[in-house]
Amino acid sequence: MANDPYAKRLLWFVFAGSRGGTNRLKLVQAIKETPLNANQLAKELGLDYKAITHHVGVLEKNNIITRIGEKYNVTFFISTFLEANMDSFLEIAQKLEKSK
Repeated sequence: MANDPYAKRLLWFVFAGSRGGTNRLKLVQAIKETPLNANQLAKELGLDYKAITHHVGVLEKNNIITRIGEKYNVTFFISTFLEANMDSFLEIAQKLEKSK
């Protein structure tokens, strides 16, 4: 499943081809280091809580992150889909960092 062209296209769209991609990239990188909840992510990234919930929704819809827990006790983790395609994610992140 490494270098899956579908996965690479999806990751490019989510992180580079749509508004808010850089914030989603930062969010995933933070979750990759340590699983966090929405409030912790807002503090960590210096973003509004509503912005975090929006980006989390986009990432969950595209199977990039998963949640464990309910309501206010939700912690976010990277998905198995992202783990399987981590090389593509890191390549995209590196290219986006260089383009700044």
